[in-house]
Amino acid sequence: MKKEKKGVGRREFLGNTIKASLGTALAVNFPTIVPASVFGKNAPSNMINVGSIGCGRISITHDMSGIARYAGARIMAVCDLDKNRANAGPAAVRANYARAAAFNGGLKGDWDIKVYYDYKELLANKDIDAVHISLPDHQHAIVGVHAVNAGKDVYLQKPAALTIEEGRILSNAVKKTGRILQMGSQQRSIDPWPQFKKVCELVRNGRIGELKTVEVGLPGDPGGGSRASMPVPASLDYDAWLGATPDVYYTEDRVHAQDFTMKGITSRPGWLRCEQFGAGMITGWGAHHIDTAHWGMGMEYSGPVEIWGKGSFPTDDPAYKGLWDVHGIFRTEALYANGVHMIVSNELPNGVKFIGTEGWLWTTRGNYRVTDSDPVADSSGIKPIDASNPKILQSVIGPNEVHLYESSEQHINWLDCVKSRKQPSAPVEVGHRSCSACLLHHIAMKVKRKIYWDPVNEVFKNNDKEATAMLSRPRRKKYDF
Repeated sequence: MKKEKKGVGRREFLGNTIKASLGTALAVNFPTIVPASVFGKNAPSNMINVGSIGCGRISITHDMSGIARYAGARIMAVCDLDKNRANAGPAAVRANYARAAAFNGGLKGDWDIKVYYDYKELLANKDIDAVHISLPDHQHAIVGVHAVNAGKDVYLQKPAALTIEEGRILSNAVKKTGRILQMGSQQRSIDPWPQFKKVCELVRNGRIGELKTVEVGLPGDPGGGSRASMPVPASLDYDAWLGATPDVYYTEDRVHAQDFTMKGITSRPGWLRCEQFGAGMITGWGAHHIDTAHWGMGMEYSGPVEIWGKGSFPTDDPAYKGLWDVHGIFRTEALYANGVHMIVSNELPNGVKFIGTEGWLWTTRGNYRVTDSDPVADSSGIKPIDASNPKILQSVIGPNEVHLYESSEQHINWLDCVKSRKQPSAPVEVGHRSCSACLLHHIAMKVKRKIYWDPVNEVFKNNDKEATAMLSRPRRKKYDF
């Protein structure tokens, strides 16, 4: 895998390019130019035609960027129900292809890129083979199901679903249709973080003895946000944005910034802090770190059997006047059938620590934030990989030992699997199980007592009606599966 050349950073490069294109981005009728690179192995008939569903921060700075590095794929359509973002989508695509030209053999994105404002119309385009879904959490499972039912292979941002019920519906639909779905669990790929796979392999091969405890450090979210009702922007189909969730009045802090600059597009949107659209950091970062924990534990297709703990919510204070209501500081714990004890807390360093009878292993992304506004504690000085004994890290996994799935980069692995029809590094059932574990921790925060889970049948034991009611939410029929 080639390394990125040093120079202008990704967000700065995209920002400069899109800013320069803003004058023309809203006029989307670009001329169709066929570069020399589309012939031969890169001929249109050999290409995977991809549609981008969502043109916000994760789409532009991460998913488009990853796909553009693949020589055998071209993003040929973009969609967003905010017309301003959708109309700027082609410029973002071209900026990503220009930056990735050293990887993809010179593809420049200089082909016609169609713009949609309704993802169902994009899915109806028979020329599109696959889509990446980069939307708010409450849209993931429903749009994912519609995509696979339309015959598209899918790259789906994590978490897999808003509820455990929706995650099961999604996983079943993928299995039924035979489509390839990759979860955006990029800690499973060695680019850019090889340390996660290495640590998980060492744990799985007994380098720290019998695994006893896993500590998962996640951030919490602060309260805030304005409740002031505002007019819906003319560019935004707000009812469709709410999707299957309840109809509530519009305010910008509930959705995303209307600042139509790169800073505005890539700022942390308010919906991440609203329980109507997600569970907060327990699924936001938890979908990554608990997934890594499961990988090292060998519990990727299961889940905990007991979960308990506490979490604070801004709305616990009757005088709270803010909008955002996801959890803040918290500490939850879980027991798995194999006896491993998991602790998840904002008081722990951001990362995953495996503790065994003969030592411990630690891994994290390092001093990393998706955006400058991510509420992650300063991690400078924290090693991306560490061990109780440095010799553990020097251990070589033998040919007859456990070797975990080898994936170079998450988007590239997905596109390789679209061609080969093999399962990707983070298939939907794995993503569903990781998300389910996160949501179980969230439910424990809500009921404020220990809950007992059957991971085989995905039901609560002891006829727990209060917890069972939290496995699903009512959905507006207009936007349902």
